[in-house]
Amino acid sequence: MSSNLPVLIVATRNSHKSSEIREMIGDRYRVMDVNDFPAMPEVDETGTSFLENATLKAVAISREVAGIVLSDDSGLEVDALGGAPGVWSSSYGGEEGNHARNNARLMAEMAGSEDRSARFRCTMVLARGGEVLADFSGSVEGRILEDAHGAGGFGYDPLFAPEGHERSFAELGAEVKNALSHRGRALEKVAAWLEREA
Repeated sequence: MSSNLPVLIVATRNSHKSSEIREMIGDRYRVMDVNDFPAMPEVDETGTSFLENATLKAVAISREVAGIVLSDDSGLEVDALGGAPGVWSSSYGGEEGNHARNNARLMAEMAGSEDRSARFRCTMVLARGGEVLADFSGSVEGRILEDAHGAGGFGYDPLFAPEGHERSFAELGAEVKNALSHRGRALEKVAAWLEREA
C-alpha cells in the first residue's frame, strides 16, 4: 500500500474493529489505529450514548496526533431487554472486551424470550486537532438466535442474524457482513464525506 495515501487514524485498540474498517475503506486511506501509537493515553468512555462516547474518543485522540481521527462507538440493542446492552455492550458480562462472558449473559437474559428483535447500531465521529468535523450513524436490524453459530467475526456476531438471513454474522463471512453491517453503513457515509471535504 502506498505511503502517499492520506492517513486515517482509528481511535481504537480493538484490532478486529480497525481491521474491519481497513477492509471496508479499501485502498483510499492508510488506516492506522491507537496501537500504532504506544504512548497514547486511555480515553474514559463516560458517555451515556454512542455519540457521546465516539465524540470523547475522537476529540481526545485527535489532540495527540496529526491528521484525521475516526472514532466508532457501537453496540447491540435488544428490544426485550429495553435496549440493553447498548453503550455497555463490550462490558456487559462484567469484564471489558470479554466476548464469551458478554454472550453468556445475553443468552441467560434472553432465555425463554419470544421477542428476539435486536439491532446493531454504530456512530462514527471524525475529528482533527481536537475539533469535531462530522458525525455519522448506521444500523442493521435482525434478531438474537437461540444458540451461537459460526466462528467468524467477533463480539455478539455468533448470536445475531441480520434481517433477511437465517445465518449469523459469524457464519456469513466478512464480505457479506461488511456489506450489511451497522459499521459498514456508517462508514459509507464517512467515506463519502471524506471524498467531498477532506
